[in-house]
Amino acid sequence: MYRATEILHDPTLAADSGDMIINIGPQHPATHGVLHLVITLNGETIKKVEPHLGYIHRSIEKMCESLSYRQFIYATSRMDYLSSHINNHGCAICVEKGLQVEIPPRAKVIRVLMDELTRIASHTLWWGAMAMDVGALTPFFLAFREREMINDIMEETCGARLTMNYMVPGGVMFDIHPNFQRRVKEFIAHFKTKFDEYDELVTDNIIFKNRTQNVGYISKEDAISYGMSGPSARASGVQCDIRKLYPYEIYNELKFDEIIETGGDSYARYIVRMREMGQSLSIVEQLIDNIPDGEFQAKTKAVLKLPKGEFYSRVETARGEFGVYIISEGGTTPYRIKFRSPGFSNLSALDHIARGSKIGDLVAIMGTLDFVIPDIDR
Repeated sequence: MYRATEILHDPTLAADSGDMIINIGPQHPATHGVLHLVITLNGETIKKVEPHLGYIHRSIEKMCESLSYRQFIYATSRMDYLSSHINNHGCAICVEKGLQVEIPPRAKVIRVLMDELTRIASHTLWWGAMAMDVGALTPFFLAFREREMINDIMEETCGARLTMNYMVPGGVMFDIHPNFQRRVKEFIAHFKTKFDEYDELVTDNIIFKNRTQNVGYISKEDAISYGMSGPSARASGVQCDIRKLYPYEIYNELKFDEIIETGGDSYARYIVRMREMGQSLSIVEQLIDNIPDGEFQAKTKAVLKLPKGEFYSRVETARGEFGVYIISEGGTTPYRIKFRSPGFSNLSALDHIARGSKIGDLVAIMGTLDFVIPDIDR
């Protein structure tokens, strides 16, 4: 197999093999970030997809090892920036395990509310971008209509709209804004009226169905083998929702369904995320009038030291399982930190999923896998 750089120097190589090698990225509108794909084609049929990573690698894990246990949490906001609250949450839980801190009930509920609002905001942006990838422009603007409502709520309480830096060891940094409950209820009422609109525009659209049904299939066994997680794995019948398997905070007290589809194709991955928005909305609805009184943060020392040992936590982000592994030598900074990001494992399956598909289907496949490149290039 010849690399794209070799083809540039000797174009006859591709002709001799009967294959054509093309580059998508690193700057390309269909990659949703700085991702470089080297694709081997036979006509319009994909024979191989080779991701080239590292264009925005920032050594976040190594940076975290020089930061305190309060500081390192916020570097993870810059990984999957559409799940920043949930990433921060996973890090805070890991530190709390080491400190053996009991979190106030009010803080637990606020954390879960923020997580689920983040999941809805992420999925709405994905819905608009996914539709735009396959040629529908209008849903992108409608998605931002709902997302802006959530961002406004976040900004009022957290002071930021994307990388909120709100979770701290012991709870949350501030109490919720006095307007928080009212504005969340307004969002719930508004968003409930939009599902039919989403279905009419995209879900039941025959053109969209033709672009996604029976496209980009992966079996349950292969999804497990590649270590896929999140909606991309649940669309192939894999039960992997961390909120159900390893409940954290108050998820074991809530009523919600783990959305499972068995189609394994791009349309099944689309349906899982659409139905998950409804479940997240139900969780928010269950909690918004039941936020306990009391403290929003447990008392902790100004300088945190974890005891010597190894600590691990996992949470369910909008894209799948996010794991945080800390090795402590008893000091004020971690000896070693390792993040298990969902995007990296999901990307590893792209070559397997795309082989045999047409080049025109690649964008739909990548869209339903929902890559956020900084989550992959840590």
